[in-house]
Amino acid sequence: MRKLVLTPFLSLVLIGCEVPTQPEQDAAPVAPAIQTAVSTTGIDVIDLGDLGGGYSQARDINWRGRVVGHSLTSSGQYHAFLWKRGKMADLGDLGGGNSYARVINERGQVIGESSTGSNEYHAFLWRRGEMTDLGDLGGGWSNANAITERGQVVGNSRTSSGDYHAFLWERGKMTDLGDLGGDRSYATAINWRGQVVGNSRTSSGEYHAFLWERGKMTDLGHLGGGYSQAYDINWRGQVVGYSSTSSGVTHAVLWERGETTDLGDLGGGYSIALRINARGHVIGEGTTSSGDYHAVLWRHGEMTDLGDLGGGYSRAYDINWRGQVAGWSRTSSGDTHAFRWKHGEMTGLSDLGFGRSYAYAINQRGWVVGYSRTSEGDTRATLWKP
Repeated sequence: MRKLVLTPFLSLVLIGCEVPTQPEQDAAPVAPAIQTAVSTTGIDVIDLGDLGGGYSQARDINWRGRVVGHSLTSSGQYHAFLWKRGKMADLGDLGGGNSYARVINERGQVIGESSTGSNEYHAFLWRRGEMTDLGDLGGGWSNANAITERGQVVGNSRTSSGDYHAFLWERGKMTDLGDLGGDRSYATAINWRGQVVGNSRTSSGEYHAFLWERGKMTDLGHLGGGYSQAYDINWRGQVVGYSSTSSGVTHAVLWERGETTDLGDLGGGYSIALRINARGHVIGEGTTSSGDYHAVLWRHGEMTDLGDLGGGYSRAYDINWRGQVAGWSRTSSGDTHAFRWKHGEMTGLSDLGFGRSYAYAINQRGWVVGYSRTSEGDTRATLWKP
């Protein structure tokens, strides 16, 4: 599985942590990466280069250190890339000139979206050197949000009637997951058991979190305020997201075995849960009593404020099975820096010279990816490697 993201009305993209079962194959053509490593507290920052246009962003990384994202090409188009062994490979597109890679699983399979020759955007699956168009549900648009190690893909698509529905793609077939009665549904994550989560409009017009399995979509309910969203699910079937409460605030939520648990907040009345790892550790964000926005970790029934880098703001984007967290934070000087949090300490990660960096993903080895501004003002995909 993998991730997407962040405020209550944005989506999130997710990753799995299963052992790879088959080797990757190289993509072509290959562009040389420009690498500059600078050690900061034992962590090197590596410029992954670009595809010729001076701009790139990394969005995901698997345990082998394969990185995916998108880059501007010398012809002015955005293309999905795969970076490995020091080189960035252009994954191409579906005929329309632009593509964006979102997630890579442990087998090296990549998902994202690409424009087609008919000026539509379709979800794609890249594997064994080939990009496959996953199609749509009849309405000419689809996007991919998560993938399992089995190659099952979930995302969203416009239907022939103009509705938007969650889908599950596997073995060459896209299945419409339906809705909760209100013509809209959005899938955000899937686990290795094939359980899918997201949210859907109900017949009364509310949006509720759902769990889909074995052909049935179940309404997960809410905390009394009529709205809920599920963002992630782990192999145990534990689901996290957020819900409005009867008092009108938004709180992080854990759904498990038919029960809905309010995870509370940091004193400011707002929290959301974004990711959950295999051990049940949850990350998200919340407001403090002083009005700051802070990254948050829930584990063993306790909420931990991860703090910030001095600027009163931090955001968590990913967590690995070891409980290490990646995200970004504002510093006391007003810059924004990527961070890695582990063993109770938030470490600011170096940038490429401009004073800004952002982290989106962390693998099981503690390697972090995102992007950073260079001293020349370019934006580059970046790897922080302990």
